[in-house]
Amino acid sequence: MKNILIIGCGLIGSSLLRAISHKKIAKKIYVYEKSKSNISKIKRLRLNCEITTDFKKIIPNLDLIILCTPISEYQKIISKMNKYLLPKTIITDVGSTKEKTNFVIEKKLKKGISWTSSHPIAGSEVSGPENGTKDLFLNKWCILIKEKKTNKKHLVILSKFWKKVGSKISIMNSKKHDLIFSMTSHLPHLIAYNLVKTAADFENQQKYELIKYSAGGLRDFSRIASSNEIMWRDIFFNNQNNILKVIDLFIKNLQLFKKDIKLKNNKSIIKKLIDSKKVRKKIIKLKQDINKPDFGRI
Repeated sequence: MKNILIIGCGLIGSSLLRAISHKKIAKKIYVYEKSKSNISKIKRLRLNCEITTDFKKIIPNLDLIILCTPISEYQKIISKMNKYLLPKTIITDVGSTKEKTNFVIEKKLKKGISWTSSHPIAGSEVSGPENGTKDLFLNKWCILIKEKKTNKKHLVILSKFWKKVGSKISIMNSKKHDLIFSMTSHLPHLIAYNLVKTAADFENQQKYELIKYSAGGLRDFSRIASSNEIMWRDIFFNNQNNILKVIDLFIKNLQLFKKDIKLKNNKSIIKKLIDSKKVRKKIIKLKQDINKPDFGRI
């Protein structure tokens, strides 16, 4: 590839910028960033890119455009780019929800322009270009979305691109993607936010200093709950139906735990705890365990 444009240069965008530059994947990397604070940081960090605001000038020469903004920004960005886009240019994103987002974007794009969606399963609870790293995607999954209308040539090229930055590739449709990640990512984050809120509410009710005694459990959940609030609002709203279903299942299981505790049902609760340990062992066996928690993005 000769020319790549990264739109939004926070944690994910700046990590892509670093990886692309390090691996020499493109000759020229452009960055479109509306945050003055992030622009200052990019300049101070001397990241290898050209900051641009001129879509008209650069878009006709681009091979790849990557949207790295919150999902709620996508429509505005597409509207600004649309009239300059050419069929040869691959357009993708790094968003965590797909079905609703892809439907809206495909309707927004002018005729002849294809959208090939990506979801790198990587991130952190911190944000901003100062926290990016060239190895963020190394040995992490990147989900590519394939539908009936997907441009197969673009999909192949995009797959090669993500492999070059270090990712493992899995291809699925948007419906399956959103269902899987409602449980493996979206619900855990929602639980983390709610648990931390519950701890704060409990502290206020009891008039004790509870938070300063946070053990490993609450401390780790608080790390997840410090993720970007705009990004997670967008995820919750865009994957609404799936998230509501898994919330109902979670509440059902929580009620069963509550019942076991109330009745001191030893056999039942021990079985639940052992079954949970089996899932943990499966995660380790599948090499999904990591030494340092990779919270905040997936």
